[in-house]
Amino acid sequence: MGYESFYNLREHPFSFAAEDKFYYDSPQHSKALFKLSHAVETEKGLALLVGAIGTGKTTLSRRLLDQLISQDVEATLLVIIHSEITSLWFLKKIALMLEAGVDSEDKIEIITAVYHRLLEYAKKQKKVVILIDEANMLRSKEIMEEIRGLLNLESEHGKLMNFILFGLPEMEDYLKLDPPLYQRIAIRCVLDTLDEQATYSYVLHRLRVAGCSRDLYDREALKAIFLYSKGNPRTINAICDNALLEGYLLRRETIDVRIVDDVAQDLGVSIKGT
Repeated sequence: MGYESFYNLREHPFSFAAEDKFYYDSPQHSKALFKLSHAVETEKGLALLVGAIGTGKTTLSRRLLDQLISQDVEATLLVIIHSEITSLWFLKKIALMLEAGVDSEDKIEIITAVYHRLLEYAKKQKKVVILIDEANMLRSKEIMEEIRGLLNLESEHGKLMNFILFGLPEMEDYLKLDPPLYQRIAIRCVLDTLDEQATYSYVLHRLRVAGCSRDLYDREALKAIFLYSKGNPRTINAICDNALLEGYLLRRETIDVRIVDDVAQDLGVSIKGT
């Protein structure tokens, strides 16, 4: 028996996986989602969402992707996993995602195929958007120039594609490698950490989704979770998950502040100033 059975939960409430059902629509997440959706709807071309590690950028990117697809937008998500990619790889990946049907190492041929594919979408009156997660991994001037070149592709009715980039704040430094591209940023959103009340709501939301029907953390424990995590969702998940595991091992029906203190120490997180 794991802690989920002990606490009568259907599943683990604090998984690190970006699952849509656990999405917590905080005021800042709701605002960012609205602004990014507006960027696509009005075909702004280039929009950014920046935030520190663990603030929920990946979760929001997948939420936006699902929303756009449900609205019949031709949306696709590219996750960058390392920084050693080339501009040619990038173009070939975009062509593949758009099903442009080109097998070439020549950039002009690839861009031409992408252009014709975009015209096909335009004839169907379909908006096209490429979401790029971990875009801070795109670190070369050449790739920035390719993004700008793709944004230049237009028909008589307007822009043919849009980009929404999700990444760490340093992403903007790489965009500045190509000043004309940086100047094209039409919408910029910033995800901050959660405030105290939003942290409590976030914890309770995830517990409810997992089937919790009572208060598992007392008020002092919730306060400590906020102070240790500083409102960072990923850290909140780590503390809460470990606290439930510790509570299960101790056979505690409710998680108190002492349990939170112990797991925070094990995780190596501390309250600022202590």
